[in-house]
Amino acid sequence: MIDKTLLTDTVNAAIAGTDIFVVDIRVTPSNDITVELDSPRGLDIDTCADITRKIEEKFDRDAEDYSLEVGSAGLTAPFKVRGQYLKNIGNEVEVLTKDGRKVRGILETVADNGDFTLSVPVKVRPEGAKRPVTQMQEQTFSPDACRSVQYVINFK
Repeated sequence: MIDKTLLTDTVNAAIAGTDIFVVDIRVTPSNDITVELDSPRGLDIDTCADITRKIEEKFDRDAEDYSLEVGSAGLTAPFKVRGQYLKNIGNEVEVLTKDGRKVRGILETVADNGDFTLSVPVKVRPEGAKRPVTQMQEQTFSPDACRSVQYVINFK
């Protein structure tokens, strides 16, 4: 079986000096390798191909057969690492909390401990007003209290 530690070191060496970060590295018992990467500016296919070549230089297919897939984290996939949160500051995200609530808002800040703040639209009825108005309120979430956080695609 492919050594995941050596694979992780190889990927980290391949992306050293860039703004690319590792989202996930998976190795199955049948040696199916999946490397998910991301970057604040996005990844192109040439960058993924270059990283693939660097991995293939380190791991000889003749010595141990494997399949390798290197790509960017999916646009609709839940966030897994802090870099994805930082990349999406200012974008609309959807949070599914462990208690079952869905909250949509603009990702405002990400703390060093992983907590993040959203600006969430909330309807408030001002005193003496007949109709409620929408105001933005900040809500802070801990990643431990969330089942998933993901980018919201708007086609407006």
